[in-house]
Amino acid sequence: MEETQRDLFAGSDYDPERDDVRLTGQCRRIFDLMRDGKWRTLAEIAYLTVEPPASVSAQLRHMRKRRFGSHAVHKRYLGDGLYTYQLEVNPDGRLPWERRVSHAAESIR
Repeated sequence: MEETQRDLFAGSDYDPERDDVRLTGQCRRIFDLMRDGKWRTLAEIAYLTVEPPASVSAQLRHMRKRRFGSHAVHKRYLGDGLYTYQLEVNPDGRLPWERRVSHAAESIR
């Protein structure tokens, strides 16, 4: 079964028509920032991507999931409840929007 955008996100308040573009954009911006492997706090990621910290946290969790590429997200405790996060990109993992682009390109051939 082919995965569609509607299969990617879920939740009790989730509405695909309202949320898919926004959530995919969040995930892309966070991934594009974090793919450099630098350690950052949620507040730093939120500031640099202009996304709410709770959304940053949720998208980092998504990146660990198979359908988001099975990337490693490392967490390091700094103290006083503060953590930093590092993304280790799975070279064999592909993000959902990359799969859709490559699938579309293959169908043109």
